[in-house]
Amino acid sequence: MSCRSYCRPDFLFTLGLCAGIFPSHMSGEKTKRGTLKFLLDNSVFLIAGALAALVWANLDQEAYHHVMGMVFAGEGDHAVTPHFIINDILMAFFFAIAGKEVWEALLPGGPLSNMRKAATPLIATLGGMMGPAGLYLLGCYWTGNMESLGGGWAVPMATDIAFSYLVARLIFGPGHVAIPFLLLLAIADDAGGLLIIAIFYTKGHVAPIWLLATVGAILLGFLMRRMKLQSFWWYLLLPGALSWYSFFKAGIHPALGLVPIIPTLPHAHTDLGLFARAELGRHDTLNEFEHWWKNPVEIFLGLFGLANAGVVLSSVGDGTWLILGGLLIGKPLGITLFTWVGLKVFKLELPVGMGFRDLVAVGMIAGIGFTVALFVATAAEFPDAATLDAVKMGALGSFGAAFLAIAAARAMGIRPGSGTDESPASAETGKAEAGEDPA
Repeated sequence: MSCRSYCRPDFLFTLGLCAGIFPSHMSGEKTKRGTLKFLLDNSVFLIAGALAALVWANLDQEAYHHVMGMVFAGEGDHAVTPHFIINDILMAFFFAIAGKEVWEALLPGGPLSNMRKAATPLIATLGGMMGPAGLYLLGCYWTGNMESLGGGWAVPMATDIAFSYLVARLIFGPGHVAIPFLLLLAIADDAGGLLIIAIFYTKGHVAPIWLLATVGAILLGFLMRRMKLQSFWWYLLLPGALSWYSFFKAGIHPALGLVPIIPTLPHAHTDLGLFARAELGRHDTLNEFEHWWKNPVEIFLGLFGLANAGVVLSSVGDGTWLILGGLLIGKPLGITLFTWVGLKVFKLELPVGMGFRDLVAVGMIAGIGFTVALFVATAAEFPDAATLDAVKMGALGSFGAAFLAIAAARAMGIRPGSGTDESPASAETGKAEAGEDPA
């Protein structure tokens, strides 16, 4: 833990409480708030939901699938079940927040607004998508599973932003230039993932005519912004609902249904950086949307883990190893190789203070697919439930990339706090990471 962490007020208060300096009655409410904040900020609900699903499915698989498949209304592909409510409705808010980060990254001051600065992490992103997908498909061909498992090629392309960010801070320490590099890579990966899910992982019969309603929702959103409507609820209940329904009817995964309206919400004209704490002080409609939904989305992710991670441990099969191979080997290999080509052939540069060993560590951290990998697995089509469960086991097992990355970083001599010297070009992103507003 760094000196900066020791100086945090909540950490000092906890030390004082343990030492008996502060009376316990002063700590009750503050401790409860601190505990809840810790659970929400560290995706503990997602982990708890996934673990609960694993335990439940292994104790009584039939009961687990009965509850998750319970039909409340409708039938067939349009049946309203707990799985549908969680994956298709609640997860729409998760992808909306991911879409917000992508959109803001394109604004002036955002990491994707300057292609010269973004070129290196973007080529690393390309490698981080092609590497695992290519290795996965090669493995499918080699093992003769192309027909049964080939449809899951996009599962190992995913990077879980929240967990990779937490692991990166643990490995590098706050302020290291490799962290903004990883975040930009993960955000660009998310953008690519959204496109892949929308194009390749449609649900049932595709009816493109319904996309006209999506266009109508976007136009309605811009009209509402022109009318100076500031509450995000208007945008959710009118263009948001229309956009989600149009995706549902068009055969595009409805969990992406809120993404098209994100740019229509009134927003700041500049970006402070990925996950910058200074954005908490911004009260434009788009940021208010994120502030309001951030904590509920953490609960939704816990439900997502509960609804999708219920696999029997004996489900391990070829799909498991192919997914793990793509994420744990293909991801770091693709990121490292493509970046090396960018440096040598296209004369790109790594940020000042970031070495090649840091790049290798970033590649290994990016192998944590978890949430998005699990989501893509549920969206893909497999011949039977056993094959899907084997693929899910690989997505869940990708959390092991965190431990491999930590071990590899220690072996390469990477310690928290090293590599924080930044060039002026990278200082803005570093300030944003620390929660400051760049000049």
